Amino acid sequence: MPPKNDPAKAKKEKQPKPLEQLVQDVGLYPADAFEFIQQGLSYTVQNVHASLTDPKASRHVSGQQLCEGLRDFAVAQWGFLARTVLRRWNITGTVDFGRIVFALVDAGHMQKTDDDTLDDFKNVYDFRTAFESRYHIKVAALPST
Repeated sequence: MPPKNDPAKAKKEKQPKPLEQLVQDVGLYPADAFEFIQQGLSYTVQNVHASLTDPKASRHVSGQQLCEGLRDFAVAQWGFLARTVLRRWNITGTVDFGRIVFALVDAGHMQKTDDDTLDDFKNVYDFRTAFESRYHIKVAALPST
């Protein structure tokens, strides 16, 4: 009988679930949405913790910080089309960010603290306001004829 603390078995169990399998299991968001969240997390951590120099310091971000960072990341990536791209991926509110994050956590691709919950992602901001209120297209008045 193999020992209970078999390092090879423990290592095998800790392998993250493949992204393709995760996409299939969740069934609501495409792989691009999961990749966006992972890239957006890196973007957010770099912006929130830019001044940290200690490699052992915590670089945790809250659900609200991540939502804010994902908004900024989406706007940096796609500008006026950010909300349209996200909607195409079935992301229509900040709770969708949370659902993807927690699916990634459950699959072993991300980590969370004991205090992190899906509620941290609920109603952080309104998508229409967050993605469209920043943009104002000035239209010159047409001369009257």
